[in-house]
Amino acid sequence: MKIGVPKEIKNNENRVGMTPSGVFELTKNNHKVFVQKDAGFGSGFFDQDYIEVGATVLDTIEEVYASAKMIVKVKEPIAKEYPLIKENHVVFTYFHFASSETLTKAMLKSNAVCIAYETVEDKDGSLPLLTPMSEVAGRMAIQQGAKYLEKPIKGRGVLLGGVPGVPPGKVLVLGAGIVGIQAAKMAAGLGAHVTIMDINMKQLRYVNDVMPSHVVTEFSSEYNIRKRIKDHDLIIGGVLVKGAKAPKLITRDMLKDMRPGTVLVDVAVDQGGCIETTKATTHEDPTFIIDDVVHYCVANMPGAVPYTSTLALTNVTLPYVLRLANEGWEKVCAKDKMLSKGLNIVKGKVVYQEIAEAFNWSVDAM
Repeated sequence: MKIGVPKEIKNNENRVGMTPSGVFELTKNNHKVFVQKDAGFGSGFFDQDYIEVGATVLDTIEEVYASAKMIVKVKEPIAKEYPLIKENHVVFTYFHFASSETLTKAMLKSNAVCIAYETVEDKDGSLPLLTPMSEVAGRMAIQQGAKYLEKPIKGRGVLLGGVPGVPPGKVLVLGAGIVGIQAAKMAAGLGAHVTIMDINMKQLRYVNDVMPSHVVTEFSSEYNIRKRIKDHDLIIGGVLVKGAKAPKLITRDMLKDMRPGTVLVDVAVDQGGCIETTKATTHEDPTFIIDDVVHYCVANMPGAVPYTSTLALTNVTLPYVLRLANEGWEKVCAKDKMLSKGLNIVKGKVVYQEIAEAFNWSVDAM
């Protein structure tokens, strides 16, 4: 199969869809790989690295899309890429369709096959292709939140770990999934007092068992959230509903109950955000302030640490890319129900229930 790896063109997105190591495995299996010039540069991989493992480096993104049948990338296509995606393409990437009707309609119009990393499932219901980026984003949420708590950038002026004689900062984590656990782990490591909330008692019991004593669990309800936001310095939104829009756990009116300089980091921004005032930002302009509350809502957080992120992503996507390339999407998805859950749009039809529900559309049965 002919596989294309384009250069990511989303703002400050330095990851790349495939490492040279991944490309080596593909060419070893007699697949032809086309990599756009400088596609891996931001992640620390150079054109010569790809050439040495058998890839063909092409100058433009247009050449990559025109040469390939399957496109392997990181982030959802943006407007410039829409016309490049044709009905003969299988596009394998993060899509997050539920957060963008414009993207969804563009991919429907293309008649391409769109397989989303974020909805591929394991037998236990986990999301193997989303997990590594959730791990990165969860850890980064504390790193960024700690920075934006500094007074020169309008935060409360709180050091999360405190110092002898001064209490540590307080972190509220909404969601005890991959993002929430990683965020809690990082915050606890800095010495902060952490409260982690979820509606899944099994997950809260797990957190209670594995985290240190200064990480406490609490059942998530509007009443409890409203109570905790009044005295917490950093609030992390880490909820996820597979393939669907995130629920709004913090509403606009709640901001008035927070202290000036409180920092909100909405990791759920890719799925529309779990904070009502969320709007997607970029690494170039990452924050905005409403009612003296700092919002950090960067939609591609792992893109800031592309070397780590690209390696972690290729580790999990490569086996799926190989299977799709070796056998074709129809054959693989027919026999692998877990991978078939990654099918979001097929030849002009939405085939994933939660996406249709996000826009009040009907789902076309496969």
